[in-house]
Amino acid sequence: MIALLVDSPAAALVGVGLAGLSGVLIVFHLLQTERTRHEQAEDELHEQAQFLESLVASVGDIAAETEPETILEHLRREAESLFDARAELLPAGAHAASAPAERAVIVPLRVGREEIAALRLARGVELGRVDVARAALLADLAARVYENARLRAEAQVREGERSRLSDQLITAEQEERRRLALYLHDTSVQSLAGIGLMLDASLHSIESGDLEQATTVIGAALERHRATIGALRDLSFNLEPVVLRDQGFEPAVRALAEEIGLERGIQIEVALDGAETLPEKAQAALYQIVRESLNAASRREPTRVEVAVGVAEDGSLVATVRDDGRHERRRSIFDTLAERARTLNGKLEVEQGEGTGTTVCLTLPPYAAGR
Repeated sequence: MIALLVDSPAAALVGVGLAGLSGVLIVFHLLQTERTRHEQAEDELHEQAQFLESLVASVGDIAAETEPETILEHLRREAESLFDARAELLPAGAHAASAPAERAVIVPLRVGREEIAALRLARGVELGRVDVARAALLADLAARVYENARLRAEAQVREGERSRLSDQLITAEQEERRRLALYLHDTSVQSLAGIGLMLDASLHSIESGDLEQATTVIGAALERHRATIGALRDLSFNLEPVVLRDQGFEPAVRALAEEIGLERGIQIEVALDGAETLPEKAQAALYQIVRESLNAASRREPTRVEVAVGVAEDGSLVATVRDDGRHERRRSIFDTLAERARTLNGKLEVEQGEGTGTTVCLTLPPYAAGR
């Protein structure tokens, strides 16, 4: 421009050449800058790809663990390797009590809204926002793996408990059928067999013309037959009391206590509270335990028996049968009661005094008691 103003062709050519060279230099600089920017972007993408590959490998290794505690420890080791930093596991909520030290970050591990732990990372070079975001991603993935492992462990425990309770139930049913069969064989079957023999003797007396003897034997057989019917009726009532089915647990226990008290001449005090919340089958099982405990106590010749059912402070249901009779030496009675208690997932304890008195205590945990 200046060369044209001074009217010098040579200077004009030199100016045009310099302008062209400047344009080339500017274009070269722009190309070089763009190339550098692309190289930096490529390096960043490559770094991110490598980190993601390492992250996937780390999560895969963490997911291979089966115990929740080992998953958290594996997370700590993987975090040290990924971020080249010193990693430390903190209990849940610990990071809220004190601020993190310089060049350190604390990332919480959450499952839903529940915080299970916190991961603290510290190194010589301060961790940037990208590193913090990556640490949060690793912590989130590890927390999900931890929760899956915890749920799997709980499911295994529940399955084992279900299998154990199922085995106990089958065993209890078998024992119950065995006891029922023995009871029927020793009582009703023997009585019916005796009635059959008496009727055979009566028939022989009739054939022999001794009608008086036949009448006497038939009368005795009739009395035994009525007694057998009464015993079978009592057995049917004990297996499934009508009062328990129609009116509930408390009326059934009070009716049972009144019946045994009048029959044996025993003072039986009843205090019931909280058993009505039990499921129907659990009420039936608890009633059988109370019934057998009362029958066993009445055979120990007591003067007083206490039956109490109530709810403890932790929500457990506690049923107690206490008497002042002589000691029970037959441990099989308590073994039978303990077996029944296991079908309810309960615990049975028996205490006997120095000379007299026996206390049978059944405790059902809150979840088994419907709390």
